[in-house]
Amino acid sequence: MSSGLFGWKVECAYDPDRQGLLDMSSDRPLPMLTRRAFSVTLLGAAAAPFVGRAFAQTASDIRSRIADMSQLHAILVQRGDEVIVAEAPRGPGLDRVANIKSCSKSIIGLLTGNAIADGAIPSVKATIGDIAPSIIPADATPGVEDLTIEDLVTLRAGLESTSGRNYGTWVNSDNWVSFALRRPMVASPGGRMIYSTGTTHILGAVLTVATGKSLLAQARAVLGQPLGIEIPAWTRDPQGYYFGGNQMAMTPRGMLRIATLMRDQGRFDGDQIIPANWIDQSTQAHTRSPYSGLAYGYGWFLSRSGFIIARGYGGQIIAAHPERGLAVAITSDPTSPARSGGYFGQLMDLLEGPVLSLA
Repeated sequence: MSSGLFGWKVECAYDPDRQGLLDMSSDRPLPMLTRRAFSVTLLGAAAAPFVGRAFAQTASDIRSRIADMSQLHAILVQRGDEVIVAEAPRGPGLDRVANIKSCSKSIIGLLTGNAIADGAIPSVKATIGDIAPSIIPADATPGVEDLTIEDLVTLRAGLESTSGRNYGTWVNSDNWVSFALRRPMVASPGGRMIYSTGTTHILGAVLTVATGKSLLAQARAVLGQPLGIEIPAWTRDPQGYYFGGNQMAMTPRGMLRIATLMRDQGRFDGDQIIPANWIDQSTQAHTRSPYSGLAYGYGWFLSRSGFIIARGYGGQIIAAHPERGLAVAITSDPTSPARSGGYFGQLMDLLEGPVLSLA
């Protein structure tokens, strides 16, 4: 793992769709810090806002900074109501859809909040057995019927991950939901975070059963139409469930609107799109990543400087900083890895330093 320029540990993702490896940076847990390393990390964290201001205070500084970031396709930064950075040095541009990879998990989190607000799901304490017993196979792992919505949206189902070495077998199975629900329990439900796209795919299936609408229909109705963003159809499993947690696509401008929604407590253009209390719960630390040490809420990573972050393989980012009034969207080459000691670390340094200094 790498702490990056400002002392932040960063997750990266091997592409599970291409390589069958972990969605995250590695299959090793976060190493223990020595007292000296811990002190240096804290010093870096405390100094980040000040160091950032010293390095970059204008949009042109960011343009210069990204010039040599060959994997970066597009970046948008909005401060208040003004878009102050809008650059697409490579790739398809700002107005064509891009695969947002595992940022999809954060979108599923927002759809979960909407389903609860609409009454389709009673609360985060409701279980799979209560809401969608039909998706549970006869030979499922004992206890999966008691998994709660909160267990799923915080990636604390306790089931063995379908990511990493299991990914290829999972997506080539004849029933993705059943495969995920047959994984052995390797932790207590509601305990530690286990990063697994299978967990969010189960959640997506639960949302589909509970609402009677596909994830595509929900995404378009809840986010696409109110925010005026294009959400094209994406990958479906053999049973027809849209992939819950990967492969969604949006334009960078659409991603920026999601970022402003998170920044503004679920509001957009004066309308409350997602309940404010769900945004509050989504941005509270419910668990912590064993890879980066970043806190994790209801589908969103949380940086110590105050960024709320959706992140996907290759360097796809939707980020908001409510305190500073910032919203950020970044797209990158979806075919290239973004390791913590390399490109993803550069992106986090960009966010925590130059971008944060613009506020």
